[in-house]
Amino acid sequence: MSLDRPVAPDPYDLLPALPRFDLTSTDVTAGQPLGPAQVYAEGNTSPQLSWSGAPEGTRSFVVTCFDPDAPTPSGFWHWVLVDVPAEVTSLAAGAGAAGTALPGGAFHVRNDFGTADFGGAAPPEGDQVHRYYFVVHAVGEESLGVTPDVSPAVVSFNLAFKALGRAILVGTYQH
Repeated sequence: MSLDRPVAPDPYDLLPALPRFDLTSTDVTAGQPLGPAQVYAEGNTSPQLSWSGAPEGTRSFVVTCFDPDAPTPSGFWHWVLVDVPAEVTSLAAGAGAAGTALPGGAFHVRNDFGTADFGGAAPPEGDQVHRYYFVVHAVGEESLGVTPDVSPAVVSFNLAFKALGRAILVGTYQH
């Protein structure tokens, strides 16, 4: 059963353009289906991520995973990790698990599953292919200036004014 709806636009095309830098993963390949480890009902594990070439002046990073294809007007936030120190340029697989030691003063913000961790792909069965935007946002301040109890939308709002660049890697998944 398909929900028969148009494909959502690239969410980052709707924001002011920022310089891009490189994001790679041993677990996610651009444009390819996510593996079982990144699926909610299977491994539910955040992927390994590495980034390089962040803009000069970067003082911290925010890491997110967003599905614009969820059957909601607002998409679905799977992961929001805030205040990753600027000297960190990679995260191991599983870094998004609750209770995992995070670098510096980094912390998770509640995702749309309602938990402060990574939540894997979980589109409705039979729905269209969903895109999962893993994004590392370079921030020009050591702290984004939010607390762990804010929503992903508040994090995004702050990024609109404080981000210096973005590194984007998009995987897909269909149940």
